[in-house]
Amino acid sequence: MAESQVFRRPALPLAPRDVKRPRLDEGALVPVEGTRKEENGNQRPSSLQSPIMLLTGHEGEIFGARFSHDGNILASVGFDMKIFLWTSRGECENFSTITGHKGAIMDVHFNTDTSYLYTCSTDKTVRVWDMETGVCVRRFRSHSDFVNGCHPARRGPDIVCSGSDDGTIQVHDLRKRKPAIIFENINKYQVTTLTFNDTAELVLSGGIDNALRVWDIRKNSLLHSMHGHSDTVTGLCLSPDGSFVLSNAMDCTARIWDIRPYSTSQRCVKTLSGHQHNFEKVFIF
Repeated sequence: MAESQVFRRPALPLAPRDVKRPRLDEGALVPVEGTRKEENGNQRPSSLQSPIMLLTGHEGEIFGARFSHDGNILASVGFDMKIFLWTSRGECENFSTITGHKGAIMDVHFNTDTSYLYTCSTDKTVRVWDMETGVCVRRFRSHSDFVNGCHPARRGPDIVCSGSDDGTIQVHDLRKRKPAIIFENINKYQVTTLTFNDTAELVLSGGIDNALRVWDIRKNSLLHSMHGHSDTVTGLCLSPDGSFVLSNAMDCTARIWDIRPYSTSQRCVKTLSGHQHNFEKVFIF
């Protein structure tokens, strides 16, 4: 596709693709405001531990799932190289299946207005999909190894950051073919997760070196590193006001970090422990 045609949307509607209906597991359904009887006879209210819908269709492990910002669409990706789009209301219909990646899809995100969907894969690419047509409008191929994570900016221009097993963090501008910025870890540690800060002036990354690193886009340099985890960092999530970031790691802890510019040197403000981490990647919303 020529670069001049990248953002030219076709007039045709989205073609149907392998639509699958979710399978309802009646035994797992619990009324939202009801109660469920445990095996020991105790009653407990419905909670996050009670699944309300079981969605099936993927042919392998699921590595990522994300709601759109308006909450109306759920996207799921995984080992089968497919993107499933589900409605989040009613019967949670699988209304579209998008294909194109040549390897397992590791991460998925919507942009703020749900016009684009961003994915990354073990095929070493980051792809941008038009949500109206299901067409891939941009493919970035600058990584030399598996791409483990990607994340779009909350505001401003259409940019997306990506982290890879090649040890680099890259910032891509949808208007350009080559990366706008490439940050490189000195020791080439694999990057497993990353996110922008609220203003998209910083990129926060985590990897197998157990540290969180903050990269300054304006200066094209490492701003500082934050240490505390004792195993691979697998998930990052920015707070709504952009002042804090939540990290999850394979050391069975989640930590809250203060990332405000003039914060004290002790940036880890809370450590949450107790959960059993038995997956390489977890979902933090």
